[in-house]
This record gives sequence, structure tokens and C-alpha cells, in this order.
Amino acid sequence: MSTSTRPRNALYAQSGGVTPVINASAWGVIDAVRQHPERIGSLFLARNGILGALNEALIDAATLTDAQLASLKTTPAGAFGSCRHKLKKDAEFDRLVALFEAHDIGYFFYNGGGDSADTCLKVAELARSRGLDLTAVHVPKTIDNDLPLTDCSPGFGSVAKYIATSVREAGLDIASMAPTSTKVFIMEVMGRHAGWTAAAAGLAAANADTPPHLILVPEIAFDEARFIAAVSQTVERVGYCVVVASEGIRDGEGRFLAESGATDAFGHAQLGGVAPVLANLVKAKLGAKVHWAVPDYLQRASRHIASATDLEQAIAVGQAAVGFALEGKRSVMAAIVRDQATPYRWHIAAVPLADVANREKTLPRDYLDAEGYRLTEAGREYFAPLIRGEAFPPFVDGMPALPDWRFDNVTKRLVPFKD
Repeated sequence: MSTSTRPRNALYAQSGGVTPVINASAWGVIDAVRQHPERIGSLFLARNGILGALNEALIDAATLTDAQLASLKTTPAGAFGSCRHKLKKDAEFDRLVALFEAHDIGYFFYNGGGDSADTCLKVAELARSRGLDLTAVHVPKTIDNDLPLTDCSPGFGSVAKYIATSVREAGLDIASMAPTSTKVFIMEVMGRHAGWTAAAAGLAAANADTPPHLILVPEIAFDEARFIAAVSQTVERVGYCVVVASEGIRDGEGRFLAESGATDAFGHAQLGGVAPVLANLVKAKLGAKVHWAVPDYLQRASRHIASATDLEQAIAVGQAAVGFALEGKRSVMAAIVRDQATPYRWHIAAVPLADVANREKTLPRDYLDAEGYRLTEAGREYFAPLIRGEAFPPFVDGMPALPDWRFDNVTKRLVPFKD
């Protein structure tokens, strides 16, 4: 907790891949800060994540209109911009220190996934090493649901709902045309190292003969012969086959089926599309007509079918992050703790950021059956409450309302940054 008697200022930023409800977490932070004017002065919103901090591109949250604030709870993507950037240069750390001092920043809230947790931890360690009075708290989000120490990650529930809904609807389409047209449909979903999103698609299945018939996840090595046999048997039994595959499925040697050879800012391999790889394999081996789809950004921008549970949790972690900071809890993440599954009850707790950064939570093996292709009751019990409830955005002329994300930057106090 700050030893100063004057209210210190705060900095919030969004980072990494955005979600249907990341802006709701921003609303939660802003709302909580406004409830404590005696403890926190100005709240600055960095443009494009940590890059906005480095470039001193800051928005004063006090200048947001009521309409803009309301839109934060109903609009996907990052209202203030996001980024993928790994802090690693001394010049960057020096610049952050200068920024914190110039704007009297005493609280830092970083809203992101695993890599963002690493950035938040680095900022906390930087402050400690430089003798800065700064409290850093991580606000979780990731559609991949792979953050450890939290029951789920805000953003995931809405993506799971979108994918399961899409699979159910597409499955009906394939079933209606299968006798004379497409026999196999493959949907590729996000998930580099963890199969949470693909497994959640299993919620669409009412029984063994309804889609998705086969789920492929990174945690279970892809076996070509076994997969082709399973597709063939499903088509013979049901008349068609719907497959949901994580982008990061690997072969028995641990190699991505669709690695492109490129890497991102954090050194992660860029994947080139596993759906067409699987489609070509099925066509070559079985001669069946195959269609494939990659929802890609559509799944993480699917605010129109967001989960009400997910929206509520996204707001809650933002509000709790501010509360933890005011309690003097440094270098923590606002985690969701499941109290019980039926009815679903949860609360927010502070967990050590050092136990979250650079770690991944993988899909439990018992969430899929012995063959590794179908969701089990244990998996269904975990996923089902996360997609419950509808939280529709306002519509104008038949379309989701478009937000007005025009903001003015605060006056800069530092010279332009050059790394």
C-alpha cells in the first residue's frame, strides 16, 4: 500500500489478443477507481498496451463520455488498442520509470493473458528494483483459457458459446446435405498448446451421433491412421462427420501439423492453418467431399452471442483488481475461484503473479473420452456453466451498435521515446 497521503494516479492497459468482453474488464477497473477518489487520483488508459506507456500515448478516463463507458460493456475488441510486445531492452525499462514518475503512477493494471502476466510481473519487479512505490495487478483475459490458478479466463466463456453454437448450426447444415454433398466438415479453432476451446465445442453434442463427432486437441498426439479410421466409421454410421480441431494439434513427434515457420514477438511459432491440412488428408485417403472453416478473429469478436456468465466475470476481475491494489496486494492476479459447479458459484481471489506468468494450464485428460474424441460428463460439468446466459448488445438498424472510440490524449510531459 502506498505510504503517501495524497491519491496516486493509476495506469490501465489492454494487451495481447482481444476478446468479446475485455472492454467489460476495463469498465470494471474504471468503475472501481471512480468509487475511491480519495485513494486514486487520475486513471490513465494507455493506447495499444504497453506501447502506449512507452510512447506516452495516454487517455484520461475522466474524459470518457457516458455513452463510451456504456459501450465498454457491450463491445468486443480493445477500445484503447492492444499489442503484442515483450519488454526486454534497458531503454524500455528506463522509459517506464520516467513515465511513472512524470505522471505520478502508483497503480498499474495490465489486462491480458499469459504473456501479459509476464509483462505485468516485469513492471512490478522493475518498480521494486528502482525503489518505485508502484502496485501492479494483473487483470486476466484469454480466449484460450490457459491461464493457471483461475477456474476460467474472461473471454473464454463467450468464445466457447460461439464455437459450440456454430458447430451445432453447421452440423444441421451438413446433415441436411450429406446424402448428395459434403460428407466431412472441419472447423479449426484457436488453441496453440491447450484444447479448451475445441473441447468446449463438445457442448453442442446431444448424443454420440450429433456433432462434433471428433475433437482434436494439442494434449493428445494426432495419429493419422486412427483419425482417418474414425472419420470413415463415423460417415458410415451417421452419414457425415463433423470435426473440431485446435490449431495447435501435433503429431507423435511433437511437431505442429500446420507450423508456418514464422514466430511472433514472444517467439511463439505461427501456425498456418490445420483445417486445410486435415481436409486434404481426408480427401486423399477417403475421397470424400470435405469443407472446412476457420472462425479465426470471428470467435474472439463474437460479442453478439456473449455468455452472461463471462460478461459478469470480466467486470468482476476488473473491479477486484482495483480492490486488491487498494488493499496493498502487489504482484497478484485477480483469479476466478469455482466454489461449486451446480449451481455454479464463484468468487475472485488474489493469486501470486509469479505463479501465473509464463505458465499454461492444459486440458485435463478426463474431459475427453478414452478415444480422445468426445467430451465426457466431467468436461461437460466444467464447461456448461461458463456459456450460460445471454448478454446481447444493443442493436441499431439491425446491426450491433458501433462504438465511438475517439479519445484525446493527455498532454505529454516527456520527450519522444527512441529505443
